[in-house]
Amino acid sequence: MSESHAIVSSQDWVAARKQLLAREKDFTRLRDELSEARRNLPWERVDKRYVFQTQEGPKTLAELFGDQRQLVVYHFMFGPDWEQGCASCSFWADNFNGITAHLAHRDVRMIAISRAPLPKLQAYARRLGWTFPWVSSSETDFNFDYGVSCRPGDRATYNYAPFDGTFEERPGISVFYKDSSGAVLHTYSCYSRGIDLMNTAYNYLDLVPKGRDEAGLATPMSWLRRHDDYER
Repeated sequence: MSESHAIVSSQDWVAARKQLLAREKDFTRLRDELSEARRNLPWERVDKRYVFQTQEGPKTLAELFGDQRQLVVYHFMFGPDWEQGCASCSFWADNFNGITAHLAHRDVRMIAISRAPLPKLQAYARRLGWTFPWVSSSETDFNFDYGVSCRPGDRATYNYAPFDGTFEERPGISVFYKDSSGAVLHTYSCYSRGIDLMNTAYNYLDLVPKGRDEAGLATPMSWLRRHDDYER
């Protein structure tokens, strides 16, 4: 952003805004089309048995749905030996608490899943004031099978393509459906920039004059802190 930004009359501002509005409406229509195409993707049956550690004891993937038929999983980066969760995933997770009740009324349960042991997840959630469901996949292949964890020596792929280098944990979102027979079906997964729209703060930053203001930083998110670290 430049301080020499164009300053115009109210009439000219409205004219420019209407031009952009036309483009925004085109984008909204395209996004609606993409959303419909996403819902129309074929599904795959989940035949592998996964058992997660939860506050209520061990549960299968089917049991994580609770009373809902649709399950949204945020793949939260928190490795088994890590002392705290990923800062960027924490940025995303700050958006979760207030929406889980609304999603439940549209037949959706939203949870986070990480490989760290459950007591670590619970302690970290208490630290940051989170109450959304968060379970441990530490005793399963779930994270590896859904492309967000990589074992040493394995060929790394991420976002459906070879990954340049290696990684232990990466972020993502996966969606599942449970049909009337109780079968669990994988309907969608997204990674990398595909999860951007699920971060409310970033969407607000995209509205303001300075945007995300990450140009020139060592890495795009090097400004980011866990929300309680800003106060220290």
